[in-house]
Amino acid sequence: MSLPLFMTAAVLAAPNVPFRSEQVALPAVAATEVLVRVRASGVNPLDLKIYSGEAAHARHLLPGILGMDLAGVVEQVGARVTQFRPGDEVFGFTGGVGGVQGSLAQFAAVDAELLALKPVNLGMREAAALPLVVITAWEGLIDRAGVGAGQTVLVHGGAGGVGHVAIQIARAFGGTVFATGAAKDKDIIEHAGATFIDYAVTTVSDYVAKHTAGRGFDVVYDTVGGATLDASFKAVARFGHVVSALGWGTHALAPLSFRAASYSGVFTLLPILTGEGRARHGEILREAAKLCHAGKLVPRLDLHRYTLRTIADAHDAIRSKTASGKVVIEIDDNFEDQD
Repeated sequence: MSLPLFMTAAVLAAPNVPFRSEQVALPAVAATEVLVRVRASGVNPLDLKIYSGEAAHARHLLPGILGMDLAGVVEQVGARVTQFRPGDEVFGFTGGVGGVQGSLAQFAAVDAELLALKPVNLGMREAAALPLVVITAWEGLIDRAGVGAGQTVLVHGGAGGVGHVAIQIARAFGGTVFATGAAKDKDIIEHAGATFIDYAVTTVSDYVAKHTAGRGFDVVYDTVGGATLDASFKAVARFGHVVSALGWGTHALAPLSFRAASYSGVFTLLPILTGEGRARHGEILREAAKLCHAGKLVPRLDLHRYTLRTIADAHDAIRSKTASGKVVIEIDDNFEDQD
């Protein structure tokens, strides 16, 4: 089948205005890129901040095409690409920020280093739910903190997108995992494999005493930021490691220093924004795919189905906190009647 000259995309003209369905030129494929026929686009809370112009650290050139996570099929490969071929099913965190075209379109030209083969036991929706949250969790737990067998791991915000994946990754590497959340999150956290801690009714000193005999946790992963990061410095063990994906505030380091513990920040967008470190993203996804194959990493999807016609509804589900898992937009070949 020959490729079309044009594709349908959801184009954002300016912050906080409705997406427009437009026919745009099929993207050209550079020597190090592949052309992916997008089948599913994962929606992250950061997508909503970019949409509204609130993310100073993640601005996107407008008019532009949003969407960070994708799953789809390789249609064409650039002259220097050897790891993929047409027909391969792939997934990745590939754009939607920094002027790089996102996944809310029928096709995307993607840096091959950002992609991995889709886990064969996952559908397109499930695969599109994983890239950003998996890379964020993996960089913190494995690349920074080096989680291993026998360690105690505390995940703050264990029911969130990054949190519930972090629980599964830490367990897969041999960690004993605990996670904080609200009372309504208990089942989600326990299903992911962690011991639930209700942050609203339990103090840091109480859960450190109860679960570590006062020693503290070997690794603490903060996915919440603010006061929760300060609490992390008090919950970590001596010579332990605190990691945060939201360490953007001003914090007192004394509790961390007195424990001779270390701190690492995770900024998952950096390879997209700068071009540096993209190969590591693909490597992480290949390793994560092995965990998926082994049944050790399972995405949690919202049951509602969304398309390019209903992006606003998908965003509303996240904004209103009514989504019961990762929101994914499905993309097919026929959207000419979307206007």
